[in-house]
Amino acid sequence: MNAASTVDITRYTYRVTWSAEDEEYVATCLELPSLSWLADTQEDALRGLRELLADVIEDMLSNDEPVPEPLSSRAYSGKFNLRIGEQLHRRLAMEAAQEHLSLNQYVVRRLTSAS
Repeated sequence: MNAASTVDITRYTYRVTWSAEDEEYVATCLELPSLSWLADTQEDALRGLRELLADVIEDMLSNDEPVPEPLSSRAYSGKFNLRIGEQLHRRLAMEAAQEHLSLNQYVVRRLTSAS
């Protein structure tokens, strides 16, 4: 058993898209954005990237480097700080007040409706 097999690479976030520039499919991994794999089919692109990722993770582990945790496994608090300009803050607070909502409730509603 190699070191990479202790990390489940199927838990990472993958995307396969068509690259008009390369005229091939390109597979990428959100957690390791510097990696990509080009192939004639979507399946081959994903397979090639997974094999590359397994090799990279094996190297990282053998060199005692930290391996990125898959986004799907990370814990999220539900909180994040956001800095916005004074004018936007004022406008959002006024819009929230008009709808009889807290600023937090208003922003969550706006973000949810945008997705």
